[in-house]
Amino acid sequence: MHGAEPEFIGLLDMLCPMNVVLEATGHIVHAGPTLRKLGPDVVALGTRFSERFEIRRPRIDGSMDALRAHAGEKLHLQLRGPTRTDLKGVLMPLPETDGAQGSGMGPPGGAVVNLSFGISVVEAVRAFNLTSADFAATDLTIEMLYLMEAKTAAMEASQTLNLRLQGAMIAAEEKAYTDQLTGLKNRRAADYLLEQLVDSEQEFALMHLDLDFFKAVNDTMGHAAGDHVLREVARIMVAETRNEDTVARVGGDEFLLIFARLTDPQRVRDIAARLISLLEVPMAFNGQTCRISASAGSVLSCDYAYPTLTRMMEDADIALYAAKENGRGRHMAFEADMRAGNPMARPATPE
Repeated sequence: MHGAEPEFIGLLDMLCPMNVVLEATGHIVHAGPTLRKLGPDVVALGTRFSERFEIRRPRIDGSMDALRAHAGEKLHLQLRGPTRTDLKGVLMPLPETDGAQGSGMGPPGGAVVNLSFGISVVEAVRAFNLTSADFAATDLTIEMLYLMEAKTAAMEASQTLNLRLQGAMIAAEEKAYTDQLTGLKNRRAADYLLEQLVDSEQEFALMHLDLDFFKAVNDTMGHAAGDHVLREVARIMVAETRNEDTVARVGGDEFLLIFARLTDPQRVRDIAARLISLLEVPMAFNGQTCRISASAGSVLSCDYAYPTLTRMMEDADIALYAAKENGRGRHMAFEADMRAGNPMARPATPE
């Protein structure tokens, strides 16, 4: 097999680094540096050109005679193998040798095929980790790579901005649904969650809890002490409830507790008793002692044929009122007869 002259190869690799040099039999004797980056099995020296490249248009058999017949025409090619990368090419025969010295260029009777990725350059660059250094300086692919880099940079900047905007939106929404003093959910969040539970027909328990003697703490020890008590109350209630439950501060010293999928009245009574017991433990603040208690009223969604948020909230308030009227520091579950004579009760509507 005759090889190509080093001077010719160096010039060829600089001007068109995606080249293949063929000898007269159609065997590959040289592959340009960019083509070699496609992998050792892509262009193996000594193999036939037609074994490594499928000629899709024009439809020819891939022999050297057929290739020479289409010299100077655009060839539509595809790599054989797993990548199946599309290529464009043009073949030019090397000058016939004259005498023993040859032409001083490629192999006698051989040819050069100049290749490019064409419109598949984006996929090729990604698949084979190519850079602008892998193409001739005058190749339009360089401009495409610059455009790709600019587009990538713009997309990354856009994604970064979108992430910041999403983060700001999430933070704003979180702030809108959070009580800033205690870190609990607020009234807005509680109403939204309750509406979701009612609309989805998911069963739950609702407890309205109000602190007893909290006003006395504020009046005698100041608002700093009152804020401390509220934060401690929030901490205790979160610690005593499940992750799937929701604790919300819906007023100055009023709280809503929403227990997902809880329909056992005894469990609700036990939770309320434990919370009231813990909240009656004196709280220290700046060398002073804060004493409060709590009253609670509760309802179960399963007790209503057609539960509505308005009706359940009203009944939980009525039960809370009854707990306070019966001595405070206690929990009462709603019962229908609590409506009788209660100033908070509106006329009952059919469920």
